[in-house]
Amino acid sequence: MSALSTGQRLTLLVAVLATAGAGVAHYAGAASVLAFAIAAVSLATLASIVSFATEKVGARFGPAVTGVLQSTLGNLPEFFIVVFALADGQVVVAQTSVVGSLFANALLVLGVVIIVGARRDGVMRFRPRLPQDTATLMLSASFVIALVALSVATGDKASHHVDALSAVAAVCLLAIYGAWLWSYLRSDGPAAEEGGATPAGAEAAPAAHRAAVPLAVSVVLLAVAGAGAAFASDWFVSALQPAIDTLGISQAFAGLVIVAMAGNAVENVVGVVLAAKGQADLAISVVKNSVAQVAVFLFPLLVLVSLLFSHHLTFQLAPVYVGAIVLTALALWQITGDGEATVFEGVALVGMYVTLGAFAWLD
Repeated sequence: MSALSTGQRLTLLVAVLATAGAGVAHYAGAASVLAFAIAAVSLATLASIVSFATEKVGARFGPAVTGVLQSTLGNLPEFFIVVFALADGQVVVAQTSVVGSLFANALLVLGVVIIVGARRDGVMRFRPRLPQDTATLMLSASFVIALVALSVATGDKASHHVDALSAVAAVCLLAIYGAWLWSYLRSDGPAAEEGGATPAGAEAAPAAHRAAVPLAVSVVLLAVAGAGAAFASDWFVSALQPAIDTLGISQAFAGLVIVAMAGNAVENVVGVVLAAKGQADLAISVVKNSVAQVAVFLFPLLVLVSLLFSHHLTFQLAPVYVGAIVLTALALWQITGDGEATVFEGVALVGMYVTLGAFAWLD
């Protein structure tokens, strides 16, 4: 443990105290808002530990593997939140929290990252491959979501089988993600060093990340934080509906904004910090990997997992969110596809997210 920095040990201490506090608040019947807030802090700090431990483990295998591990395991809190929400019958919260993760990362976080990264000379420059790949993955998910929405709107025969249609689409999206992932992971090989297949952020495994943190410590932290995230997610969801009733907010706003931000706290902070340090490729890579993971891995995976519950998660969304996802995919392609972005483009993305959040608040 002495190999951990002071900040990392402090995060570990806060995570232990917050998780214990969330458990006490849950079983002692504390006020719903207090229990909800403590569970949210617990989730955020546990996610930070998962991110750090994953980075330390993955850095031993290469930057692409590290990025994938960090994005995948960093989404553990979001996965558990949705699963427990479905088990509790809160389908709206489950659905909007997944969609909210997309919007939070693709609009708010990316927008702030661009603003911070472009503050020096007005333009943030980065390698275009990963942004282009992410746009393709987002458009693939948008195709499925729009297709389901059009089917339901027209009332055709397929609209009576949304669960089956969503399951088939989920398998296809996972296949698309697998095909992309195979190429992405291979970028850690010799070809990446020759410049032929290196994705954005691939060079960003600083020597500091390969510091002498024992592998056993990283694995234990990863296992404990993952288990803690499962418990904290259960307590978070249990306090969610009472907190919504107390605060007088809608389920859509809770899922789209509050739950999404709590489940993606690590990516939110890490991307902005990297952009502030001038590591444009890595900052964009962190955010874009998270967007891609949610769109074509987490969302379809949860659709399939939900078949085990009485309440199913599908790709059938409210029309306004369907339109917002399609337009978000187009905005990502237009703004970052050429390998550079300006301050005003970052402001535009943030403005889109604030407008969407206002809609969810008023809905």
